[in-house]
Amino acid sequence: MSKIERITGRGLPLRGNDIDTDRIIPARFLRCVTFDGLGEYVFADDRRAGQHPFDLPQYQGARILVVNANFGCGSSREHAPQAIARWGIQAIVGESFAEIFAGNCLAMGIPCVTSHPEQVQALQTLLEDQPSTELTLDLHALTLTVGDRVISLTMAESTRQMLISGQWDACGQLLANRDKIHEVATRLPYMQWAVNLS
Repeated sequence: MSKIERITGRGLPLRGNDIDTDRIIPARFLRCVTFDGLGEYVFADDRRAGQHPFDLPQYQGARILVVNANFGCGSSREHAPQAIARWGIQAIVGESFAEIFAGNCLAMGIPCVTSHPEQVQALQTLLEDQPSTELTLDLHALTLTVGDRVISLTMAESTRQMLISGQWDACGQLLANRDKIHEVATRLPYMQWAVNLS
């Protein structure tokens, strides 16, 4: 299973409250069969002018997205965190998150952590002024280190434990328990019925 304990990288500030999933990935991109290539279309409508933070050269390769309040509200499309992740983001720090969006992020191993609005907005200002600043998100300590400054973060303990233990990874859990799954399958009458038919 894949444990998520620490993420280090540059940050990308994205200002605005109530940024919904339709802005993150417009509905016309939901027809894809797989999520491959979806990162190219993240914030597609907002990026038309070419001055969106996801377009600016100083933020290319950033790993930690810094957002404001109620990020990911709106429809429950899992394409939204998929598009963000496929652009390259590995964690999101914000004032608050829509519950379903945060759950969809957890299912992909993307931590959504919160801090006080003043702290988040000060961090966004710092990243706008000094985009090369490196951030370190530590899920054990629940802190974000920015140079010599340490910002306290908040996350539900159950969510934090799932990330640092690797239990967020449903496929990984299945593979790790392969022998037990086969053992149970041999005792299930309908599984034997399927074997006898073949």
